[in-house]
Amino acid sequence: MPLVQRTDLLMGNRFDLGLVSDNVQAAKEGLEIAVQEIKRIERLLTTFDETSQTNQINANAGIVPVEVDQEVFDLISRAQKISRLTQGAFDLSYGSLDKRFWNFDKEMTSLPDPKEMAASVRMIDYESIDLDPMTRTVFLRNKGMRIGFGGIGKGYAADRAKKILKDSGFQHGLVNASGDMSAWGMSEKGLPWQVAIVDPDNPSRTVAHFDLKDAAVATSGNYEKFVWIGGKKYSHTINPKTGYPIHGIKSVSVFAPVAELADALTTPIAVMGVEVGLDLVNQLNGVFCVIIDDANRIFQSNNITTRND
Repeated sequence: MPLVQRTDLLMGNRFDLGLVSDNVQAAKEGLEIAVQEIKRIERLLTTFDETSQTNQINANAGIVPVEVDQEVFDLISRAQKISRLTQGAFDLSYGSLDKRFWNFDKEMTSLPDPKEMAASVRMIDYESIDLDPMTRTVFLRNKGMRIGFGGIGKGYAADRAKKILKDSGFQHGLVNASGDMSAWGMSEKGLPWQVAIVDPDNPSRTVAHFDLKDAAVATSGNYEKFVWIGGKKYSHTINPKTGYPIHGIKSVSVFAPVAELADALTTPIAVMGVEVGLDLVNQLNGVFCVIIDDANRIFQSNNITTRND
């Protein structure tokens, strides 16, 4: 059966969606419905629209709780669980970090002011996000706090698109949200979908291959966005406890039952480091990871299977 594909710019990222189906027209219509769902989620979670629920929460930080849709409330609630699991290495309130500190473009030539950075980092505190399930409200206790879904939103959108497509009867497909990939069924070749882990120093070269069977994978690497300042490389993976980019790890790939979880775990594993990150993953059912450190050593969690072909 043919693979019917489309590519869209959604949530500020490239989304590649595909369905294996002998009914090309039905597949195209299904992909359109999935894209509209991703756009709906983008409207809920974006910080670029003053009317979005995310911006309403941020605008009322330290003032009043904000009632949100059950869907948004539940996503924040799940994010809080990951924050507790990672002891704050994942934190929705990273949005409090002033965006002018790290923009990772060619115009960035100096490091942020340490005092200004410290003041901004003090606003990052997942324990100051109050959720009230009775009123379905979200309250940021401190003025200046901001939440953002950059570390979990793409994965959630990929999961929603997958669910809609599966519920529509499509038995084989994939959603790739700029590295957050969710796949089910088989590829157009009748084989399991295959995922490649790339060499962070040479993204055109692969270092490992894995089958993806009704599961998801997310990858975060320092080869994606970075700047050189004073002869030192600073990547886009930020430690929410310091406000500065992490060092020691070049790439983290997480395999999980759903893309939301895989997406949310890549950054905290990089923040925690190889030993602590692997220890965490080895305690999570159905979750596996591959870590490449600055010395190009490859580490794998327990019970992960590499393709040898």
